[in-house]
Amino acid sequence: MNTRSMIFTLYGDYIRHYGNKIWIGSLIKLLNEFGHNDQAVRAAISRMNKQGWVQSEKQGNKSFYYLTERGVKRIEEAAERIFKLKPDDWDGKWRMLMYNIPEEIRSIRDELRKELIWSGFGTFSNSCWISPNNLKEQVDELVKKYEIEPYIHYFEAEYKGPHQNEELIEKSWDLKEIHERYQEFISEYSQKYVIANNKISKGDMTDGECFVEKTKLIHEYRKFLFIDPGLPQELLPEDWLGSHAASLFSDYYRALSAPAVRFFEEVFKDGNEIELKDDRFDVLEHPFIVDELT
Repeated sequence: MNTRSMIFTLYGDYIRHYGNKIWIGSLIKLLNEFGHNDQAVRAAISRMNKQGWVQSEKQGNKSFYYLTERGVKRIEEAAERIFKLKPDDWDGKWRMLMYNIPEEIRSIRDELRKELIWSGFGTFSNSCWISPNNLKEQVDELVKKYEIEPYIHYFEAEYKGPHQNEELIEKSWDLKEIHERYQEFISEYSQKYVIANNKISKGDMTDGECFVEKTKLIHEYRKFLFIDPGLPQELLPEDWLGSHAASLFSDYYRALSAPAVRFFEEVFKDGNEIELKDDRFDVLEHPFIVDELT
């Protein structure tokens, strides 16, 4: 598992609820559980700092890192999407984004494509992206971030044929592949959930093992953010497995949460000047999954 990706997970699922700041020594110790060495952690957090995801702060001879406003915003967006147990209702409108970005800023065009996939747009044709979801806010942020206002056009429209909405879906997304990925996730993690739940109830699974398993669960499930556009129920096949996978993920996440948090706190309290209170937050009500787009 990518070191930088794992750091994002730890910030979203734990660190931001504990003052949003962590000593690099504690971060290294947490990531050692997954086989990431000290050098890899320092290199990854340095890269995140340069990219504007985190900022550093010196306290004596200790270095601390905290999420920037940009990092917090991305985490909150991801958490809202991935912990949604069922799709939204559809207003019947399609959103279309078209662009003509010059070749001399091709790197921006490539980054924009990644961002559009993350947001849930599908490729209808070259430089034309569509979505049934209201993504105006996300588009406005991308235009501002990349300074591409002269090259962008955004529409809201109703499809009048001559085909059906399902044909637009088929042309823009590979739902069969996404469905198969959900099936694989359900097959693997339904078995893991039963085994882990049994071990936890008998006291045969340590807090550290729960911490590792929960982080791996998040790492695997959040991959769907990059392939599943979050289509409304009206546009999904009848046998769609997305909601089933979401329920399984939520149940497994909750089963692992309490012991995983205990392990995190044991590591975090050494070197981090923050008082741990019983009412600091409800871990079951503050889920998180995120990944970087670079």
